[in-house]
Amino acid sequence: MDRIDREILGVLQRDARISYRDLGVRVGLSANAAADRVRRMRRDGVIRGFTTLVDPAAEGGGGLVVFIDVTLRLDATNEEFEKAVARLPGITEVVHVTGEHDYLVRARAADPAALDGLLRRLKKEAGVAHSNTRIALRAATRPAP
Repeated sequence: MDRIDREILGVLQRDARISYRDLGVRVGLSANAAADRVRRMRRDGVIRGFTTLVDPAAEGGGGLVVFIDVTLRLDATNEEFEKAVARLPGITEVVHVTGEHDYLVRARAADPAALDGLLRRLKKEAGVAHSNTRIALRAATRPAP
């Protein structure tokens, strides 16, 4: 990866729907050259995919947005945990982190009872030994469009 690839990634992180023509203008390339670089970064696994960020307030339905710090049991593996959480409803993001905990899980739960059910399933089905849950009150910042 060179400086232009990093510039392309920065632009795509702010607006993944930008046209190759506009992307090329932003980084000083032709549309075809910009497209070729994006395709190469996708093929090489640098770009793993594109996603849509949804404002939780716009989703409606209320509910809770929670952040769960997770510590795995000694007999649990990262691979088993990641497979198990992929099957659990409401989980929107799972990040392997450094520090006191093994993972940070972001999830949505309809109400406290649903959150309790999710926490119980994490411990029973995903190898979680300890968790610490925080409820989001509001988003202080929004991702740039």
